[in-house]
Amino acid sequence: MARDRPPAAPPSYVVDISMLGRHVLPFLYLRNKDVSMKSAVRALDLGSSVAEFDDSLEKYFIENEAFHALVGGKIDIVAGDKGTGKTALYRILKKRYTTLEKLKGIEVLAGFNPAGNPVFQRLTTEEPLTEGQYVSVWKAYTLSLVGNWLLDIVGEDHSGKMAELAKMLSETGLRSKDDKPETVFSKIVNGLQAVLRPQTAEIGLTVSETGIPIVTPKLTFFGDSAKQDATVKQVPHEIALRLLNDCLGEIDYSVWIVLDRLDEAFQGFPAVEVPALRTLFRTYLDLLDFDRMRLKLFVRRDLFRRIIGDGFVNLTHVNARKIEISWDEKDLLNLLCRRVRDSSEITAMLGAEKLSDDDLFYRLFPGKVEQATRKPTSWNWIMARIRDGNDIKPPRNLIDLVKMARDAQLKAEERSPRQFSNDNPLIEAESLKKALEKLSEQRVEDTLLAEAGPLLSTMIQKFRRAKAEQNIDSLGGRIRPSHP
Repeated sequence: MARDRPPAAPPSYVVDISMLGRHVLPFLYLRNKDVSMKSAVRALDLGSSVAEFDDSLEKYFIENEAFHALVGGKIDIVAGDKGTGKTALYRILKKRYTTLEKLKGIEVLAGFNPAGNPVFQRLTTEEPLTEGQYVSVWKAYTLSLVGNWLLDIVGEDHSGKMAELAKMLSETGLRSKDDKPETVFSKIVNGLQAVLRPQTAEIGLTVSETGIPIVTPKLTFFGDSAKQDATVKQVPHEIALRLLNDCLGEIDYSVWIVLDRLDEAFQGFPAVEVPALRTLFRTYLDLLDFDRMRLKLFVRRDLFRRIIGDGFVNLTHVNARKIEISWDEKDLLNLLCRRVRDSSEITAMLGAEKLSDDDLFYRLFPGKVEQATRKPTSWNWIMARIRDGNDIKPPRNLIDLVKMARDAQLKAEERSPRQFSNDNPLIEAESLKKALEKLSEQRVEDTLLAEAGPLLSTMIQKFRRAKAEQNIDSLGGRIRPSHP
């Protein structure tokens, strides 16, 4: 008798599901009994919580009130706590401004290097200047950054005023080979070093508080074998900036100089940080006299409070042009759900396109993290735990918490695999709890301890593993010095 042959294997087909409508995908996933919960968790990709590293930022950026006020020219200063989206707003502005009708005729120049050590940190290598001298540095930087950009675009032969601008930048030592912030600011700092660190000098040296920086004649510097004649003349701020403003008017253009990452500019150098940034805001006010130039400043709220702490002349003028980024809970939920829906795979598995934000959230998470009757919903539990002492709920904390919960859930699926089902949450309560512990530790390290001095760091460490809520007696017990 002939041996029975095994049944023929069914033909295999390669299906390009990208050609199918998204309404077909949930059916395909649910019909595939080999789909595990682990594969669904792995498909959950929220991007980076740090705007500088997020390639998909534009897809789920929310055009909030701060964005519309900035683009509409109503505000110049954007304040917000760490992680609330200042850099995201800056990046979107820089990327979209050429396509926005309201910004027609406006060039947005980055006044800060977007990556690496902040260019302004070079000021921390010098002796602290007076506030008037810092103003001179900021105005020289504005003049050089915008002036070099303008001359590179139209050339000095465009008109008599352009030729005059080119001559002035050359005479003041501010003409640069390019208009990159690093190049322009380095040239200014190098000039400061020449003035402040001579080997010998036949006359007294100062950095002018009333004009573009002076290079004083007949100085001998380290490494020079002979005296040098530097006959660079002083140009008053008003005259220099007025000429630049007129040149911009000739081509009917305005320029926004956008300064982000100001909290990083002088971090760790308090003797320089407050006076340097105070004078940056003074410079901002002075530049309001020129209709073709405007500083746009992105600053952390706590740093802004330090800057104005001892009083600030014309603070009402600053506050009138300032907006603070705030997020309500619906915006945060929408932000999270936008990021979830950005992945076509997880969208298909969860049927997310047809779900409201609330329903999508509870496809991801259980109804409650803690199951007692009076315990909050998972959303309220998360909101209560990502907020800081000022009740600010930074989007970065939300995104980081969910990403950490995803990682914890992947490990749980490796230990105890689950079959994919929309009847069960993608991420379990225990993974959220583990994520919270990791997030708390990370924020203590990268925010509290990273920016606190030695005394505050010691006090903060005393609360490690302590309860979140404290009273006067418990605080005293932890902070009070112990005696042998």
